[in-house]
Amino acid sequence: MRRILLFATLLSFWLLLNGSLAQDVVLAGLVVSAIIALAFDPDISFLSEFRATPKAFMAALLYIPFFAKELVKANLDVARIVANPALPLTPGIVKVRTRLKSRTGRALLANSITLTPGTLTVEMEGEYLYIHWVHVESDSIEGATQAIVSGFEPYLEAMYG
Repeated sequence: MRRILLFATLLSFWLLLNGSLAQDVVLAGLVVSAIIALAFDPDISFLSEFRATPKAFMAALLYIPFFAKELVKANLDVARIVANPALPLTPGIVKVRTRLKSRTGRALLANSITLTPGTLTVEMEGEYLYIHWVHVESDSIEGATQAIVSGFEPYLEAMYG
């Protein structure tokens, strides 16, 4: 069932990105989606631990604009730092704690942090993530967790636990 879901998801994205239902586009999408679905373990899909509840679907819909807002905010912060002649950098690696229990939820958290300019997930170890932060505001676990992780977690917790 998971392979079928992975195949359907891949094919849907293929068709959406191509914007065409021409025979050759659909055929290529079917072939590529089938190869990927058969070659890869379906447990690595972001849907593998997704809680299919109304609350999870609502959290997923709300996560997209939240992430977009954080992305814009982080880009502006990094641009402000770069544009400042003094270049006020205080880089460092901070340890943060997540309350997420699922592997997929933690992986999406780490990727969301990494995709946000100014932060990069360096390592995941149990409930802890090690983040390279361009402008360290707090080196305590609680302070760094509050600044970096706390906004993402409610959405991911509703989706993945």
